[in-house]
Amino acid sequence: VYFEQDFKMGVSERIKEIEAEMARTQKNKATEGHLGLLKARIAKLRAQLYEAPKGAKTGEGFEVAKSGEARVVMIGFPSVGKSTILSTVTTTESQCAAYEFTTLTCIPGVLKINDANIQLLDLPGIIEGAAQGKGRGRQVVAVAKSADLILMVLDVTKAEEQKVKLTKELEEVGIRLNRHPPQITIKQKATGGVLVNSVCKLTKIKEDTVRKVLHEYKIHNADVLFREDGDVDDLIDIIEGNRKYVNCLYVYNKIDVISLEETEHFARTPSSVVISCNLKLNLDYMLEKIWDFLSLVRVYTKRRGQFPDFSDPLILTAGRHGCSVQGAVTQI
Repeated sequence: VYFEQDFKMGVSERIKEIEAEMARTQKNKATEGHLGLLKARIAKLRAQLYEAPKGAKTGEGFEVAKSGEARVVMIGFPSVGKSTILSTVTTTESQCAAYEFTTLTCIPGVLKINDANIQLLDLPGIIEGAAQGKGRGRQVVAVAKSADLILMVLDVTKAEEQKVKLTKELEEVGIRLNRHPPQITIKQKATGGVLVNSVCKLTKIKEDTVRKVLHEYKIHNADVLFREDGDVDDLIDIIEGNRKYVNCLYVYNKIDVISLEETEHFARTPSSVVISCNLKLNLDYMLEKIWDFLSLVRVYTKRRGQFPDFSDPLILTAGRHGCSVQGAVTQI
């Protein structure tokens, strides 16, 4: 345990030193390659911090088996209403109270939407530094990586601040919200150095920066193809190869304490829904948005010469077996 703590402290200090150097460095064309190199070093250190050293105790995890047609995970700071949502939209009772850290472990529930059983997980509230393991944060974000959809539950009175902090914590452990994998291909070879090609003009990264980042990862011979105008962060994500791209629905709770104009502002924010657990406002629309974000497809089967069975559909999703005849047959 002491070895793991010393390891974490050492890596965290090195990350802070590099971040301080990045803050001191002016951003211009001359320093672009240097900043890209520093970002690559931080990404490598964060990977070490998250994985932890071999033989170290990583603590108790959340052992929750996947069930249903999809998994939806609620993430948020303490006392934003996650447990109330679970108790309201499912038959599962999760302890609710006016104080923080009421939920101390992962509580599963089942959402019934359009004849589909969807697993909804209520995770403990996370705090700043969760990516480094504070407040059981490592277990929380590990479960989030297995989700088909993340519900980021926000207190509408502190929404912007909480949204920025939570996104940062998830980014640090390799979870990318509402984004697609960068269209960048790296094919390593035996000789010939690094050759960079692109199908569009690269405005966010220079070829020299690409080479410096690859050399930091000890890749000295490779063909790199950009199919989009990517930046150094996209390149690092492709090299690391362990990023998880998850759809996220931002749930703004407690709209009963703000004005109608403020509510409309949050409601018009992309990938968002506004609710009030206290007054049970807009919860039905939240369930509709969950269904839309999961992109589930219902398929009803029938025997030859008989009417279709509309009581028990096959639920197809692009994230599992795919929305095709082959996917339906595989599920049967």
